[in-house]
Amino acid sequence: MAKEELIQFEGLVTEILPDARYRVQLDAGHEIVAYTAGKMKKNRIKTLAGDRVTIEMSPYDLEKGRLIFRHKDERPSTGAPRGGPPRGGQFRRR
Repeated sequence: MAKEELIQFEGLVTEILPDARYRVQLDAGHEIVAYTAGKMKKNRIKTLAGDRVTIEMSPYDLEKGRLIFRHKDERPSTGAPRGGPPRGGQFRRR
């Protein structure tokens, strides 16, 4: 017996819920609840509200999904510039 086919969708994380779950608005317009896949937990990939993600869902239950990929952000970061001040305080390690 072959493994069932999983359906992949892309969407936007709208809300972070307790127990490492997320409310995701799919591009198709549906809203689902998704949990983080094991590989993302293992590699400590953090997901925040507003991130673009790929969801994997079973064709039997279209209300729940597994968050398998977080897309990289295209907008520039608002952090310090590359040539910014050095890290650390006034003490230097020898």
